[in-house]
Amino acid sequence: MGKRIEHDFLGEREISNEHYYGVQTVRALENFSITGLPISREPLLIKAFGVVKKAAALANKDLGVLDPTIADAIVYASDRLIAGEFVEHFVSDMIQGGAGTSCNMNANEVIANVGLEYLGKKKGEYEFLHPNNHVNLAQSTNDAYPTAFRIALYHKIDAFCVALQHVQESFSRKSEEFSEVLKMGRTQLQDAVPMTLGEEFHAFATTIGEDVQRMREVQSLITEINIGATAIGTGVNAPQGYAALATKYIAEISGIDVKLSPDLIEATVDTGAYVQISGTLKRCAVKLSKICNDLRLLSSGPRCGFNEINLPAMQPGSSIMPGKVNPVIPEAMNQTCFYVIGADLTITMAAEAGQLQLNVMEPVIGFALFTSLDYLAKACVMLADKCIDGITANADVTSNMVMNSIGIVTLLNPIIGYEASASIAKEALTTGKSVHSIAVLERKVITQEKWDELYSFENLVHPKFITT
Repeated sequence: MGKRIEHDFLGEREISNEHYYGVQTVRALENFSITGLPISREPLLIKAFGVVKKAAALANKDLGVLDPTIADAIVYASDRLIAGEFVEHFVSDMIQGGAGTSCNMNANEVIANVGLEYLGKKKGEYEFLHPNNHVNLAQSTNDAYPTAFRIALYHKIDAFCVALQHVQESFSRKSEEFSEVLKMGRTQLQDAVPMTLGEEFHAFATTIGEDVQRMREVQSLITEINIGATAIGTGVNAPQGYAALATKYIAEISGIDVKLSPDLIEATVDTGAYVQISGTLKRCAVKLSKICNDLRLLSSGPRCGFNEINLPAMQPGSSIMPGKVNPVIPEAMNQTCFYVIGADLTITMAAEAGQLQLNVMEPVIGFALFTSLDYLAKACVMLADKCIDGITANADVTSNMVMNSIGIVTLLNPIIGYEASASIAKEALTTGKSVHSIAVLERKVITQEKWDELYSFENLVHPKFITT
């Protein structure tokens, strides 16, 4: 393929002609090797850069500050990025200094060189189409990078919400399947009052559904963009009307109803939306992890635990204990949730670390949000498909637990009073006798007919206020 020499104001670098990136991306490769994850692992971000650069070229063309031929070449190259091409040429590390300058220049250089070939020129012949002068015209990293980030993040949240709804729907189906399975509810891990397993799983579905709504609400926060702010929000080097026109094109190209921030100086430094999105994502992680804790408890045993449900057996659970099967899918979800919770602190610290007119820490915010959304979305699909959908109930076990529980004495309160009920509970706990034998057969505080009325399946799961 041969090589070419490119230069910036720091000097020259030799670049293989197979690469569409240029000298500033080479410097990023030399400087940043932290995560080992190039921005190519986030194709939505690369497509979003295509949207931003295309919109900028169209706006600059309309305003008469960019030659139509050059603008058309930029649009052509940007369209190819939007189509998912040239992803492998985005090699900058996800975490980088410079507030995302390496990422922005990686996009500028790839688009410039694709555009040069479109014009019949060679890579690196920047006198005809320049990464800074033309592709980055009327832009700065400080408005191009956050705008592309927000477009990509919007789509990431879309994908996450789909995965979260997948979990919700799995729990909903199980709630119907288990609607007639009687079990004991528990508070503080102690027997409380009866319910159905279906009600328990319906509550899981409801709480996940609430998080889908919360994520949709915070998603709207990132539709406000700062394109046209350029360096610090004053719009230096951008022609009159550029910001509004570029915003219009971004909305048309992306299909997202973006709007221009009314205060571009504030918008250029503010990362509050990311903090709120991360906090909401942490909320999802906390609740998902809690649910997985419940699933592990309910399936514990099988002989010496709760044994109320069976999780699908996915793999042998021990290298030494034959026949042992572990709740590996909920465990994996737990660990994913721990990562997301930790990433929230990273985002919090990065947002706080912004100084004066710019927050230079946006790359790590992007890395933390992208990975958190990715990992949790994949874990949600795993949980639904490999665990929830295959759960079965041990209905005989759960029903026997209810009728042998001391907790059912609570239903006697309206008839015989708290003190008498507590006395029965104490005797049952001390002697091992059932509540039924003490209340009906020995003390005769209620009749068998009343017992049957109180402890029918319907009254246990949909209790009425029965006094006499």
